[in-house]
Amino acid sequence: MLGVALAMAEVQDGHCDSTSQSTDSLRVEPIYESFLCPLTKQVMRDPVTIDSGVTFEREAIMKWLNECLSSGKRLVCPVSKKELSSTDLNPSIALRNTIDEWMNRNEAAKLDVARKSLTSDSTECDILQALQYIDEICQRSRSSRQVVRRDGLISMIAELLKNSSTKVRQKALETLRSIAKDDDDNKVEIAAGDNIRTMVKFLNHGQTQEKEKAVSLLYELSENKSLSERIGSVPGAILILVGLSSSKVENLLIVDRAEKTLENLESCEKNVRQMAENGRLQPLLRLLLEGSPDMQLSMAAYLGELVLSNDVKVLVAQTAGSTLVNILKKGNREAREAALKALNQISSYDASAKILIEAGILPPLITDLFTVGSNQLPMRLKEVSANILANVVASGVRFESIPLDHNRQTLVSEDIVHNLLHLISNTGPAIECKLLQVLVGLTDSSTSVQNIVDAIKSSGAIVSLIQFVEAPQREVRMNSIKLLNNISPYMGQELADAFRGNYSQLSSLVRVIADNNGVSEEQAAAAGLVADLPMRDSVLTRRLLEDGAFAMIISKVMRIRQGEIRGGRFVNPFLEGLVRIVSRITFVLDDNPDIIDVARECNLTALFTDLLQMNGLDTVQIFSATALEKLSHQSKHLTKVLPAPNPGLCFSIFPCLSQKTVATGICRVHCGICSARESFCLLEGKAVEKLVACLDNNNEKVVEAALAALSTLLDDGVDIDQGVMVLCDAEGINPILEVLCENRNEALRQRAVWAVERILRMDEIAYEISGNQNVGTALVEAFRHGDYRTRQVAERALKHVDKLPNFSGIFSKMGAQ
Repeated sequence: MLGVALAMAEVQDGHCDSTSQSTDSLRVEPIYESFLCPLTKQVMRDPVTIDSGVTFEREAIMKWLNECLSSGKRLVCPVSKKELSSTDLNPSIALRNTIDEWMNRNEAAKLDVARKSLTSDSTECDILQALQYIDEICQRSRSSRQVVRRDGLISMIAELLKNSSTKVRQKALETLRSIAKDDDDNKVEIAAGDNIRTMVKFLNHGQTQEKEKAVSLLYELSENKSLSERIGSVPGAILILVGLSSSKVENLLIVDRAEKTLENLESCEKNVRQMAENGRLQPLLRLLLEGSPDMQLSMAAYLGELVLSNDVKVLVAQTAGSTLVNILKKGNREAREAALKALNQISSYDASAKILIEAGILPPLITDLFTVGSNQLPMRLKEVSANILANVVASGVRFESIPLDHNRQTLVSEDIVHNLLHLISNTGPAIECKLLQVLVGLTDSSTSVQNIVDAIKSSGAIVSLIQFVEAPQREVRMNSIKLLNNISPYMGQELADAFRGNYSQLSSLVRVIADNNGVSEEQAAAAGLVADLPMRDSVLTRRLLEDGAFAMIISKVMRIRQGEIRGGRFVNPFLEGLVRIVSRITFVLDDNPDIIDVARECNLTALFTDLLQMNGLDTVQIFSATALEKLSHQSKHLTKVLPAPNPGLCFSIFPCLSQKTVATGICRVHCGICSARESFCLLEGKAVEKLVACLDNNNEKVVEAALAALSTLLDDGVDIDQGVMVLCDAEGINPILEVLCENRNEALRQRAVWAVERILRMDEIAYEISGNQNVGTALVEAFRHGDYRTRQVAERALKHVDKLPNFSGIFSKMGAQ
């Protein structure tokens, strides 16, 4: 035995390679020459004797004979060179039995020696050689693998998985796989203790060869169905396998083995759930589509508990959407509940929601929501139905073209909307919130908003909808405000009437706007809603004054302008709403001295002049220019006109000696003492140049508003000549002429023709412009195609540039003759 042990410890060139080193040196009995094949020099497994009487390994001699036949050589014995008369192969049964007995004796002895080498005290080379031998004999036959188990070697080899040597660990994994092949008892013993956990650790932290051998061993173990659950129960095992199966960097063998291992693990429902959690949904979907009714129910329920990525939601909708919708239509209550929860998860992404709509989800959803009586769903499930409906509506599909029943009703049909409104008013906050969200989605669409507005009007539901702005639940309040904001451009007067019936609701909106926690979607919607109320409604304006809304809003506008309030995508719509609300003040200035005082106190001229510079925010510029127009209309009434100086005796006798002068400090346009704060003077407020700059805007409404404000400098009651000179100084004449020549729309042409006619009243300018063919052509077009008033103004302008004769002058001369 000492010689055997020494043989096992043999080291060649200072290292040991278990893959190439033979284990022949482990034999206890010497090898007999007759056991060796003359061709391979290896112990024969299937000895056969040929015509020459020489015995060979069957496979080796068959190869020799085939080569002779294929090459046309004579058939001779490779040992004796004797010509063969036959190619018959006669099995040498007696020799094979002798060899088997000899090998069994040697195997038993060598296994005993190998056992002694599988300890931590042995050298790496001893261990590798022992493992190599065990690997070899396990590959020979199942009986050898059973012997290895009976001799207690499996636990010893498994312990080597924790060896410090990488070579030993790799060889141990390889050997265990050979032991496990086609033997369930061996697999169970290999999987004992924490061995599976150790194998999984190799998958995550091991080198490439360790990963390869570990995943191959796990694949072998997973062939045993009873071990599938144990493998899946190891924390992280399925996640790591899923990662390996989809890896783009691991070698193909690792990827393939990981995939096949997962396929085996699918036999356990718990594993299928884990795979779904880690993004591998196909096994779950397969069970959902093909499993028993109980399995389908289980998978649908679990699907509803998962957090899915958007891509996975689309996959699930494509694969199982129709099945889930069918369960919703025909299943029992338990099945419908499971389907609802799954659909709730899937529908939360626009792309997957659209797939569900195509699968026919809308009719059963509406049925579940509207059904009452013994067949109705419990309220907790109606809440889920309402949430799914809100999800699919948010997808942006045109619902007016999707029928819900044989009567061709759609989600935006009047009866359906009436039922939704009824549910909103007669259910709890959870369902109220979701159904309000449904209406928000429908009113977000320009193609369906009018249908919803008509249904709200015909149902008289506006009063009940407004009540929700005071709801204690934030989500309910926010969705109601968003809905009211969406319909406010169509129902401004109805909303104003409702708010006048209960001022506390308007005050609630002001409080939402006043919130100082950033800028939220709710605030932007509330600002838009209040901004859409009729501008000339002085009652609501005064109510907002009483609530301190304007001072608060102006403060917010200035803080946004100065960068003190920042936010995301809601800042700009919020600012636009705020500016529109503040501009309400300028719509009720006439005959309201107290409102004029408010405008002065808030220094609105300075505020709106500054806001004109917010390029890119067209709404802000439009309402700022419009507000400046209305403020400027008041200037001629608010300027302080000084008494005319006494002309003296000489000037009273000879009035021709007097000439018009402008006193120092007097506004040249309004002929009095002006200021931006007190009389809203555009000239004093440095607004003229900024308004002229707006004439170059691409948005026609910005241009129209700016031109309307500038036109107040040319209005009756002011010094028009001086107004023209102010526009000249601001380089505003040519931009106004360009607006006229561009002829963008009728409203803009009317304003431009009016302003140009006033400008042309100055002979010097008229003379200079008379040669401008573009201006002449634009005036002629206005004269030919404009409305009655525009044609009259265009006629006067054409006379200024001598494009039309001044018949009134001719007739007056004829009358004098």
